[in-house]
Amino acid sequence: MEKKILRAGIVGSGFAAKFHYEALQRVFSTKVEISGAYSATPQKLLDFTAARGLRAFGSLEDLIDHADVIHVCTPPVTHEPIVMAALNKDKQVIVEKPFTGYFGDGSETFNGETFPRAKGLEHCLGSINRMLQAEKAGKGRIMYAENWVYAPAIQKEKELLQKTGAQILWMHGEESHSGSHSLTYGQWKFSGGGSMIGKGCHPLSAAIYLKHVEGRARNGKPIRPKTISARTHAITRMPGFKNEGYLRTTYKDTEDFALLHVIFEDGTIADLFASELVMGGVHNWIEVNTSNHRTICNINPNTAMQAYTPDGKYFDNIYVTEKTETKQGWSSMSPDESWFTGYQHEMEAFYRSAAYGDEIESDSRLASDSMATIYAGYLSAEKKGAEVEITIL
Repeated sequence: MEKKILRAGIVGSGFAAKFHYEALQRVFSTKVEISGAYSATPQKLLDFTAARGLRAFGSLEDLIDHADVIHVCTPPVTHEPIVMAALNKDKQVIVEKPFTGYFGDGSETFNGETFPRAKGLEHCLGSINRMLQAEKAGKGRIMYAENWVYAPAIQKEKELLQKTGAQILWMHGEESHSGSHSLTYGQWKFSGGGSMIGKGCHPLSAAIYLKHVEGRARNGKPIRPKTISARTHAITRMPGFKNEGYLRTTYKDTEDFALLHVIFEDGTIADLFASELVMGGVHNWIEVNTSNHRTICNINPNTAMQAYTPDGKYFDNIYVTEKTETKQGWSSMSPDESWFTGYQHEMEAFYRSAAYGDEIESDSRLASDSMATIYAGYLSAEKKGAEVEITIL
């Protein structure tokens, strides 16, 4: 069968745009033609497109008209209008995480520490609902770029759940490292929150996804989150914090630590951590305890390859792993980081769906459940950990 040709349009020119471009080079089930890119920052756009031989579009509308699949690789504050513009023209949309959120009232004096969390939750739910309705009304579909879902370890756990009929009893997991790439991260008006949304969205989405899988396998419908209790802290902004230069300290009005306790519809639970306080590279993992098996999914780091050098100078021009502070001593060197983290598998799956109608594993329902849970979590944290009901759309 001849491969179907699909045109890709990339919105953005930063870190996410770069790894989307790289992942597209590993899509094999369809023929991908990258029409070009658009960004609100003209110089960054020219730098991004010139380095890759791509066309730089002068407007979002023009890019959408010249693409079949739109990649939303911009800060979360911009996601909803881009997604809506693409869906209104019946385009498929791959939207980066976090899906959406609350980004303030637009005033210069907005402070992410002081607004009522109930207002943030209400706004986030409204944003989700508008995108879900636009998806329902047209032919385009939302593909939520949660790479954890497509990480080989998570997909293997999906197989275990489907073939063993197991009930997930308790999950715990984490995404933590020493701080974000993005200079806008740490400002609520751009990112919609701190560690809970920026880091916590990953293990949370994986936990919700696995309960969706379990529910469909055992009962024909997903098991969804019901309540959350959460706490947040801003450790690096404490007056007494000892800054030794290893952790990012650019957070203005967001938290750098979060913990989430989620109860699902069937009474089972997940405990998840997210922080900017961990050195030694990215720590991405989730443990799944079920009625008939236990799985530890190590996404980063893992022991596929371990290397030692007595002096980091020998590895100066060698990529070891993301966000490690030193290359001296032992390292968990990733021979193919994008493979372990699911980036190429995610893109292959999305393009199979766009071309041939395959099921979307990480869809708008997962995006909706994850964001509704996180903003209910912010309300819980405001209430010092009180249990808050999660609104399921």
